[in-house]
Amino acid sequence: MELRPPYSTLFLSSVLSPLFPVSCALIWLLYDTYRQTDMSNERLASIDRSTKETQIAVELNLDGTGAADLDIGVPFLEHMLDQVARHGMFDLAVKAKGDLEIDAHHTVEDVGISLGQAFRQALGDKRGIRRYGHAYVPLDEALSRVVLDFSGRPGLDYHVEYPRARVGEFDIDLLREFFQGFVNHAMVTLHIDNIRGRNTHHIAETIFKAFGRSLRVAVERDPRMEGILPSTKGSL
Repeated sequence: MELRPPYSTLFLSSVLSPLFPVSCALIWLLYDTYRQTDMSNERLASIDRSTKETQIAVELNLDGTGAADLDIGVPFLEHMLDQVARHGMFDLAVKAKGDLEIDAHHTVEDVGISLGQAFRQALGDKRGIRRYGHAYVPLDEALSRVVLDFSGRPGLDYHVEYPRARVGEFDIDLLREFFQGFVNHAMVTLHIDNIRGRNTHHIAETIFKAFGRSLRVAVERDPRMEGILPSTKGSL
């Protein structure tokens, strides 16, 4: 029977081997290459947008855990964006200061613009993504559908009628302005349809939940499309 040396002896002999430093250097090089490659695959965005009306900062991680850190000064919009982060599985931070002493119009619209810029930045050239996404979401009596395409062409088709003009202090008409701002700067085609509903809050919430879920599908990496642009035109 062949007698093998104890493990401690094997370890000591390997450490004392003249090839040990070379092996360590090679292992570290491989790890560092992997780490850099992994970091390069992170889909992150950081947007700072300032005008005379608003100052907005957005941080976005497309491959997050659904965490949201929102300080916008418009509680209803914060509630809606929390739904987008949670159902889209994005990590999203939005800090905004706007001319709320006038009304919430500029703040809501500019948050939509900044969020659109963040998605466009995080997606880069869009290689390997699914590109299209859709979702139906119910909430009690309300049901909404959102369909989108990261086409490179901005377009909003918005078919929603709300029973009331306001939810609390929030002017519900501003939701269209939010989506228009998003569409124009994310360069996305977006169709929003409320199929049924009686409660204005429920209708809005189904729209934002469906928006988050359709975004999640559209920006998801498709393993069969790795490195491939999802378009026959050669650019998006």
